Amino acid sequence: MRQRRWLEILKEYDCELHYHPGKTNVVADALSRKSYGSEVKITLSRIDVISSLMDDIKASQVEALREENLKAEIMVKQREQLTEDNCGLKLFQGRIWVPKIGGNRELLLAETHKSKYSIHPGSTKMYRNLKLYYWWSVMKLDVANYVERCVTCLQVKAEHRRPYESLQPLAIPEWKWDHITMDFVTKLPKTLRGHNTIWVVVD
Repeated sequence: MRQRRWLEILKEYDCELHYHPGKTNVVADALSRKSYGSEVKITLSRIDVISSLMDDIKASQVEALREENLKAEIMVKQREQLTEDNCGLKLFQGRIWVPKIGGNRELLLAETHKSKYSIHPGSTKMYRNLKLYYWWSVMKLDVANYVERCVTCLQVKAEHRRPYESLQPLAIPEWKWDHITMDFVTKLPKTLRGHNTIWVVVD
């Protein structure tokens, strides 16, 4: 079945298969390979990747600092503490202020959480990475809510509790009220009032 599957894949290509006996089928190194035709030289060129994120943040900062938008941005008191860097970006305590307007917060959250370089960190690590360069009010809460809604994190979430063990019988005291022990039994089916835990007191 495996050969048939490979045959189905290979028959789509225009190629010839040559059989080599086991003795002659050795791994070729770079020096012993034959060169056919003219040599092809590969030249690496420089690729500049320019992000428009800072320009988008700068444009959203101008829009957010208008009087009608300051209340929604929760920036009435913090506006006096804003400084400006040499690129024209507004900074709050040395970090780039990201307004709610423009959707840049969601873009930063997605890049910090889902990119190939971050690989779904938890809310604490993600918040520490973000707060090095960016700031907005209730950023920690936004990060926690974003991680909580991530479908991938919910599917692979590891349980960090010890597994439940079977209940062991309690020791019988020699005299009344010599030892008082209380035990909880949880994860029971919910009652009509919504309770799922019972506790037992043994003297």
